[in-house]
Amino acid sequence: MYYGEIKNCDIANGEGVRVTLFVSGCTNHCKNCFQPQTWAFDYGQPFTEETEAFLLDLLAPGYINGLTLLGGEPFEPENQRCLVPFLHQVRATYPDKTIWGFSGFTYEELTTDGTHPRCEVTDEMLSLLDVLVDGRFVEELKDISLRFRGSSNQRLIDLNASRRAGHLCFLPDRT
Repeated sequence: MYYGEIKNCDIANGEGVRVTLFVSGCTNHCKNCFQPQTWAFDYGQPFTEETEAFLLDLLAPGYINGLTLLGGEPFEPENQRCLVPFLHQVRATYPDKTIWGFSGFTYEELTTDGTHPRCEVTDEMLSLLDVLVDGRFVEELKDISLRFRGSSNQRLIDLNASRRAGHLCFLPDRT
């Protein structure tokens, strides 16, 4: 897996102060995507053990609320297979920090057998996330007043509440 950027002290891509990893590779190719360079699976730098250690160090301060995965597309199968072991490390090292994932794929696409990008580790990856922001960016539905999203079709899914309730639960649209 490759990544395009790491942001420390990010306040735009999830609640609180976060460390954000922009992975490379995306097959969605949303019109007017804000990161089209990340569509290429070999964009940026290789995601190595050194990268993982660097991210774990960035997550250490108490004022960091957690990790956010963006893209590109974290849920491309190639990326999922690389991210799952790392997310286990994050959970083991920082059990009180949250993990957010952004995906152009919907929750339904991620959980329906036989659909791309579902693979053998998708359920495991979803189990490691606290929040999933799902859905492709749609230019015609662009709304800059929404929390953590670019278009109104995208959803802020509280995966912890959803697991407890047995159905999808959402974070508020606006604060």
